[in-house]
Formats: sequence, C-alpha cells, structure tokens
Amino acid sequence: MSTDVKEYDLIVIGAGAIGENVADRAVQGGLSALLVEAELVGGECSYWACMPSKALLRPAEAVHSAQHVNGAKQAVTGEIDVEAVLKRRDSFTSNWDDSGQVAWVKGAGIELLRGHAVFTGVKELQVTTPDGETVRLRARHAVTASTGSTSLLPDIPGLADARPWTSREATSAKSVPARLVIIGGGVVAAEMATAYSSFGTRVTILSRSKLLAKEEDFASLAVTESLRELGVDLRIGESATEVHRDAEGIVHTTLRDGTVLDSEEILVAAGRLPRTGDLGLEAIGLTPHQWLETDDTLLVLGDDGKPLPGEWLYATGDVNHRVLLTHQGKYQARAAGDVIAARATGQAVSDAPWGRHVATADHQSVPQVTFTEPPVASVGLTSVAAEKAGYRTKVVDYEIGYVAGASVHIDGYKGHARMVVDEDRKVVLGVTFVGPDVQELLTSATMAIVGEIPLDRLWHVVPAYPTISEVWLRLLETYGRDASA
Repeated sequence: MSTDVKEYDLIVIGAGAIGENVADRAVQGGLSALLVEAELVGGECSYWACMPSKALLRPAEAVHSAQHVNGAKQAVTGEIDVEAVLKRRDSFTSNWDDSGQVAWVKGAGIELLRGHAVFTGVKELQVTTPDGETVRLRARHAVTASTGSTSLLPDIPGLADARPWTSREATSAKSVPARLVIIGGGVVAAEMATAYSSFGTRVTILSRSKLLAKEEDFASLAVTESLRELGVDLRIGESATEVHRDAEGIVHTTLRDGTVLDSEEILVAAGRLPRTGDLGLEAIGLTPHQWLETDDTLLVLGDDGKPLPGEWLYATGDVNHRVLLTHQGKYQARAAGDVIAARATGQAVSDAPWGRHVATADHQSVPQVTFTEPPVASVGLTSVAAEKAGYRTKVVDYEIGYVAGASVHIDGYKGHARMVVDEDRKVVLGVTFVGPDVQELLTSATMAIVGEIPLDRLWHVVPAYPTISEVWLRLLETYGRDASA
C-alpha cells in the first residue's frame, strides 16, 4: 500500500456518461479531475442499456415501418436476421471494449484510475486497483458519486439461484432463447419483450399492474395491445411464487395458481437499487445501500436534510434517484460540474430555479421515450399527475392519424397525442405522443414546457406541411374549440 496521497480538485466515482460529463465540465472550469472506474469507462448506457437496447429494437422498427407503406412493403420479403442484429448491436458497444472512451477521457484532460473506491473520510478515498494495489486519494474541493444503479431482485424463492437475466444480460446476449419469461411491466420489460418477440422468441410477461403504469392510460393500452399482436403472452396482475432452473438449464416459473411456465431464460425487470452498498458511506456519516438524496445543485443531503458539512459531496445520475434516465443524469452532470468549478474558484452561483447551476428540469419537465412498437414519447406531467399536483387543467386529445403528414408517413397511421394545459397560466404542463416515430416530436414539446411558452405564442410556431409535427396545430385548434364552447 502506497503511503502517498494523490490530490485532485475533483474526484468522480464512476466513469459512465454522467461521471464523464461532471469531470469534463469541471475541467473546462479550470479544475483538475480524476475519474475512478471499476468496470468499463462509458458505463451502463454505453454497454448494457440505452445504446445496445436501441440497437436491438431498431431493425424490427424499420421493417415494421416499411411493411406499412404500400410500395415499400412489397420489397420486404424476408425475416429479421437475428445474427446480423446482434452483430450490429456489438458494433455499438465496441464489443465491450472501452479504449475509445478512455481516449476521449485523456483527450479531455481528465485523469483515469481503474479500481474500486471507498470513502475513508471527508474528501478522502481509498482505491483498490485490479492488480491489488491500494491508492489513497484526497479531493481539494469536491467528490461526486456517479455510481449508478443495479437491478432489483425480487424476493421470490429460488429466483437468485436460477441465474436470472437482468437488463445487462438481456441487452448483451450472444444468442436468442426460444422462450423468455419477463418479471415486470415497466420500460425495460416492454422494450425487451418487443425486441425478443421480433426475434421469434416466445415471450411471457408477468406484471403485477398494467404496463407502463406511470404513463397516460392510452399509452399503456396501446403498448399492451401491440405486444399482444406481436404474440407476447401478457399476464397482468400475475406474479411468480417460485423459480427453479433444472440441470438441463430450463427455468420453471410457478405462478400463484400453480401454473408452471417453462423457459430457457427469465428476465427480472422489476426496479432498480442504488450502487452505494460498498462505497464506505458509513465513514462519512451516511447509510450504505441508500439513495443519495441531493438538493438542486446536486449536493448530497444528510439525515437533517441539509448538505453535508463543508458542502463537498455531490451525487449525479441514477444514484440520487431523482430521475433514472441517462439524458437527465447528463443534464445533472453539467449543472454539477459547473457549480463545483464555480464554488471552487469563488465565482457566483446561479442556483435560482432554471439557473445554470441547478437541475430544475428534474421535477416536472422530464422527457422520456419508450421504444416499443409503437413508441411512447412523453414529457412533463400526465393528466393524473397534474391533477394530483393541484393544477387546474384542461386535457386536449387528438388522433395523430388525422394529420396529413402522418397519413403520408405510414399507411393507416395509428397514434394519439395528449396535451395537458395549466388553465391558470395558459401554458403546457405535459405532452404524451404514441405512434410511429413520435420520439422526434419530443424536443419541441420539451421546449414548450421548459420555456413555459404561452399558448398565444405557440399559435405562431407554424409546423411544416405535411409533417407529423402538424399535430401541434391540431392540438391548439382543439383546445381553442373547447375553450370557446
């Protein structure tokens, strides 16, 4: 063990996309920064989540689109080439080689240390490297935990011993199982059911509640109906009571009524847990295995609800449990890196809502796409959430298929849009789109919500014709008719 202590202005634990962004912004602000990473530089999104999952989903989406455009569908005569899909997926993960990401880190002026970090005191860490060496670190100004989250394993007898898939195994699989049972009804469950059913796998979903329960009801219903059309066996309101993998590798999942489902693999997609159990949080007065709650500048809060003494510890990304989405974590990272640099160099901190150094959008302006067939794109509050929050609202619905651009885009286009309006301020609180390629409408909706653009001004945002974006005009027209009725 080295007795020397290496010092940096900022130490970031976790070199995923979020940690990289924290360090990059701090370096741009004039600080020195060290990334500590125990796995692959680039993190979950690059190798086991966003990128590989979308690579698995895209081929079937492209085929589905072509099959619904007359003149193009006649050219689509074959089946999905699963081997080619997996090979394409591998290219997006660089075959799980992080050398490209390491080169980026170096080029950005950030130092990298591979190993597992634990806190030993305030602003102090100890890192055990892959070769067993121990390195002592001290931060002059701040430490940021960007350690992410891991899959929750439900307490079902036999499940842990059955070697279940998590999202990692599902997105990195080298072959496709003939049968797959999925436990859960959220985004991962719905997306992986979509992907694997397109590969010819017989998929069964066990979900305690409706699919995509946090979305608008019509979005949940559209995805439910679509998955059934794809041949997915949906068991809503059902759960497993026991799981067993036999000597031949077959998984036997027993349901509450005694029914047994046999499959080659079982995927657990039932929630996430923070990666904080082995960080040595007890050395700095925090509780291991807990989410790291933060204020809007991403400073970690203690049990008293106040930042830790010295205001030195930050948490960004999944680990703070604000929003478990990569793009939102990167947004937090930009705010955190900038405010760390500002505080370290004595600059003014812009911490009022929507200021440079806060993650205000985390609260009611979060965009998300679920890449099912059809995709669901939403931002802001749902109609139910807005009502619960106490807003006086008007809900405006429109069938996207009525829009000329949509009818040209896909024959028999089926889709739905909903806009939730704050009637007191006449601004948009939330928007949900369901239908082919609606993900490309989401940034315009996000701008409307974050910018709190009054409906009077939105009338002057003219959508090009004929595009699916014309749905914005139709929503406003429908709102206007409703308002004058």
